[in-house]
Amino acid sequence: MDWQDLIFKFVGGLGIFLFGIKYMSDGLQKSAGDKMRGLLEKYTSNPILGVLVGISVTVLIQSSTGTTVLAIGLVNVGLMTLRQAIGVVMGANIGTTMTAFIVGIKIEEYALPIIAVGAFFLFFIHKKRYQYIGQIIFGFGTLFLGLGTMGGGLKPLRELPAFTDFMIELSHQPVLGLIVGTVFTMIVQSSSATIGILQTIADEGMISLRGALPILFGDNIGTTITAVLASIGATVAAKRTALVHVIFNIVGAILFTILLPVVYNIVLWLGEGVNIRMQIAYAHGLFNVTNTLIFLPLIPVLAWIVTKAIPGQMQEIQFKAIYLDERFLATPAMALGQAQHEIVRMGQYAYESLQDATGFFFNKDTKSAELALQKEELVNELNRKITDYIVKIHQKGLSPGESEKATGWFQTVSDLERIGDHAENIVELGEFRMTNKLELSAEAAAELKEMIEVANQAVNKALVALEQNDKDIAKEVLQLELKLDDLEIEYRKNHIQRLHKDLCSVGTGSIYLDLLTNLERIGDHSKNIAQFVLHE
Repeated sequence: MDWQDLIFKFVGGLGIFLFGIKYMSDGLQKSAGDKMRGLLEKYTSNPILGVLVGISVTVLIQSSTGTTVLAIGLVNVGLMTLRQAIGVVMGANIGTTMTAFIVGIKIEEYALPIIAVGAFFLFFIHKKRYQYIGQIIFGFGTLFLGLGTMGGGLKPLRELPAFTDFMIELSHQPVLGLIVGTVFTMIVQSSSATIGILQTIADEGMISLRGALPILFGDNIGTTITAVLASIGATVAAKRTALVHVIFNIVGAILFTILLPVVYNIVLWLGEGVNIRMQIAYAHGLFNVTNTLIFLPLIPVLAWIVTKAIPGQMQEIQFKAIYLDERFLATPAMALGQAQHEIVRMGQYAYESLQDATGFFFNKDTKSAELALQKEELVNELNRKITDYIVKIHQKGLSPGESEKATGWFQTVSDLERIGDHAENIVELGEFRMTNKLELSAEAAAELKEMIEVANQAVNKALVALEQNDKDIAKEVLQLELKLDDLEIEYRKNHIQRLHKDLCSVGTGSIYLDLLTNLERIGDHSKNIAQFVLHE
């Protein structure tokens, strides 16, 4: 037996197969538009909708792991609740069976012409839409080319007694099969890939359907590792979502392994007259659909279990708009008042993002950086929602005075969003400083801390003036903004002197100047808000 040929074909085939899935997935995402996140946010109000959305998104991106990680990300930043995410995770597990059904179609001999068609679209048609279609076709063909290469490489294993004995043992030892499937998927980090390999091995006659089923169930456990990794360092809610994914798949795998004889007969009945690759796809679909039907009514119980298992106070960063009720649009003046409340909330989070960002810059606490970026992302989300809401208010009709006021609120929303952007810039400067181990001189650090204190005061007072319509506080903001301008000029001169005396490196100096610029611009946005209050 030529071991080198076997290993090269298996490893190379696996690489081609993984590339095919990824490339096809990317094409599907691009052609579907960047709507997956919005789909997850908007249409997960109840568990059944969550399951349907989870299925749809996973079919679109061809990765249950991708959907689960996306759900964890949304929970992490407060755009989705734990219960909503549980439904999405269940749906993602059903959606991922699509890949197994694709693999179940035995068309390896047509892989090269399919790739050729995809390449034609990619290289000879310059419209983006057709290029995305070409990417999907190319990835689809590459997927089967990888399967064919792997299958060709693994064929000689049929003649190896040790391998055939091990496969026979797997048929008699379901728990061993469960462990093999789990470990292999943890290593590869793609259940689609390991199930594809399992289908190929079974198709070559190396393992029976009964022996393949426990490995299949183990693959579903192994795929949870990526979600677990994605939740490391995330919020308590995100960790709980990852644990739901683990419980869902482990309990399902144990249950199906215990009921293996029954499951085996059902799969034989469902897949009567089809090839073993498609039978494994049927088994994969049966596992996830049945598991979802079992757990769907138990979502509150699942939520309770993971809450007890991972104790801790969930950080309340629920940035779903709480004041923007569509029913108020019937009375535009009242709706505008609701929008004002939401803008004040948005401003508070922009302010907190700035505080977290500046805290990270000096303390190098990565948790503060994560919080700053989470809040900045949610400020962006509220910006979109508030802007859409005010547009709808305009469409309902406003008096000239109200219309002018609404235009001013538009600008205020933009200023608050820009303060959040500057907070993100400060986080990036802090990360650059940490990565390159750049230290500020004591004098430079003291200057920055003073300017940060003034910038924080300016933003805070601008928000108080906005909320209370206090013109006296708004005037204080204008004074603080002037002070920021003066400090920036003074500190730039100080910095040049330090450079001349070789007291500061060029790398540290560039960070210092960038931070000065960001703080000065934060003052400008605070001034804009204050002027809006003064002219109301």
